[in-house]
Amino acid sequence: MGDLLGPDPVRLPGDTEAEAELSAGEKPAIVAAAHPSASVAWATLAEEALDDDKAVTAYAYARTGYHRGLDQLRRSGWKGYGPVPYAHEPNRGFLRCVAALAHAADAIGETDEYQRCLDLLDDCDPTARGELGHA
Repeated sequence: MGDLLGPDPVRLPGDTEAEAELSAGEKPAIVAAAHPSASVAWATLAEEALDDDKAVTAYAYARTGYHRGLDQLRRSGWKGYGPVPYAHEPNRGFLRCVAALAHAADAIGETDEYQRCLDLLDDCDPTARGELGHA
């Protein structure tokens, strides 16, 4: 239960298998197929697509990871607002998806979505935007 200052921060449990497979060098597409609820795999796919100038592909990957992350946040008690700290590493998959979605939306000229993503990053954790390259 949150106090008068707002809800307690949400700390996702993460997906240790997906994270370990990515750290071991497994292809992100293989990891995403094996662990479709792992936002970290979708974030990695989106970031790689952005690096390859494939903004539409990145948008699709990031949106998938974003929605998977929202599902996890809701199961963890998040009500659509409140802190999702970047410092808690398992939260980073979701936050990376939001940042990648912002980058991709900006690249394809979807200004409203770009701004919504930046606002969400700020609402989740004011430090996240800077950590994820949206200073």
